[in-house]
Amino acid sequence: MTQADPKLSTHLIHHPYQAPQDFSGPQPPVHKASTVFFENVQAMRERRWLDKSSYTYGLHGTPTTYTLEERLATLEGGLQCLLVPSGLAAIATVSLALLKTSDEVLLPDNAYGPNKSLAEGELAHYGIRHQYYDPMNAADLAAKITPATALVWLEAPGSVTMEFPDLIEQVRLCRERGVTTVLDNTWGAGLAFKPFDLLADGGSLGVDVTAHALTKYPSGGGDVLMGSIVTRNQPLHMRIKLAHMRMGLGVSGNDAEAVLRSLPSIGLRYHAQDHAARQLAQWLGRQTAVVQVLHSALEGAPGHAQWKQLCTSAQHPQGVAAGLFSVVIDARFGQEAVDLFCDSLRLFRIGYSWGGPVSLVMPYELPSMRHCATPQIELGTVVRFAIGLEDAGDLQADLAQALHIAFG
Repeated sequence: MTQADPKLSTHLIHHPYQAPQDFSGPQPPVHKASTVFFENVQAMRERRWLDKSSYTYGLHGTPTTYTLEERLATLEGGLQCLLVPSGLAAIATVSLALLKTSDEVLLPDNAYGPNKSLAEGELAHYGIRHQYYDPMNAADLAAKITPATALVWLEAPGSVTMEFPDLIEQVRLCRERGVTTVLDNTWGAGLAFKPFDLLADGGSLGVDVTAHALTKYPSGGGDVLMGSIVTRNQPLHMRIKLAHMRMGLGVSGNDAEAVLRSLPSIGLRYHAQDHAARQLAQWLGRQTAVVQVLHSALEGAPGHAQWKQLCTSAQHPQGVAAGLFSVVIDARFGQEAVDLFCDSLRLFRIGYSWGGPVSLVMPYELPSMRHCATPQIELGTVVRFAIGLEDAGDLQADLAQALHIAFG
């Protein structure tokens, strides 16, 4: 190189070669950028990102994140989607975007614990009140809706205890009162039922917003933290999107790639885990240490009739459910014995989350988690299982040996 030639570093950064743009493969390409280049100042001023027609900054979207958002909206039957760094971030973003000081938010008493903590902590600090309603009593929800109620959170089924509410009646009540509804749709994942079309008639009744922990079934590997917010109402979507922008929320291109890669197999994984979970739940129900099985698809479980109404169809006459259920261990066995049972499992690992390939177990102290009475739950210790992709026979053998060690 002569003295007049560009320095090597400059030449490498501004190298003229551009790869052909007609490459096509099974997976969409991964675009990673903070800075987005504009051809000129006029192009910079004309760019618009709110409608996904162009790109302005990495935080506002790339081809990779736009692609994932569109596919997730389709999965849940929505029209718009936003990506956030976790499921809890989806919950927090919705509440912070749609609530203001003096508003009130209602949450089911069996809501995801961190959602309740958010209401009791940050939202309360901002002057936003909250109440808990009995998810199995629509009349209790109706009685607690006031002129100050701006948002109602819904879960189907509830966290840990897995009661399936009358979601149709809950949404109908809120719509009649003009209250926005948000469903934590992580369990349903867009596969068990359609949250924006609860009556399966094209959309005459549905929730307004869904929050979804993509950490679970959409990613499927137990190695990605991400969440989504899906809507069908453009003005509502824009309220949330602008708050999302102002809070600087974004996800990495590599994490988006991981979810995009897993999405094509979500149905196969979900139904396989559903099948195994039912088999194991039914077997556990016959064990003497277990006094109750909490699985929406099983006869006698709290809310089974509501699950059957919403999650069965001509295509799925046996209904659709996730690979998640809980059991209640007889109260005659103390916490020490329950802990020994969990510790004695060899294939089930002790850990939070679900939807990945490894089966998980977690004991819970239910009285410390609830504000309302739970007459639908038998006395004892609740243990939750998240079924992975191991052979169901191997998992059953593992449960049998741990039950023998802990309970005789």
